[in-house]
Amino acid sequence: MIKGFGLVVRFTLRDDQAARDFDELIDRTAAGIRQSEPGTLAYVVHTVPDEPLVRVFYELYADRAAFDAHEQQPHTRHFLTERDRFVTSTEVTFLTAHGGKFPTETAE
Repeated sequence: MIKGFGLVVRFTLRDDQAARDFDELIDRTAAGIRQSEPGTLAYVVHTVPDEPLVRVFYELYADRAAFDAHEQQPHTRHFLTERDRFVTSTEVTFLTAHGGKFPTETAE
């Protein structure tokens, strides 16, 4: 059975300045994730063509425990505290892996 725990988050930002500030917050947060979260398999932030005030996050974790550990990291706590200054709405969809290719898989 394939393991993995993921989510997609869609943020709508207040205005252009909020978008720039939010992007800087993302950059700082992602640096912490890269340095200290081996259970975070993918943490990707997307912009949306023709929707400059939208950011979509795709996050994939080895399992629910890895996600829970991510949520407790200082850089993530900082992000969760600060993001509301820039955001007008947040939509979260939690995902359970069903199939596909994972970042650590190799061809046989």
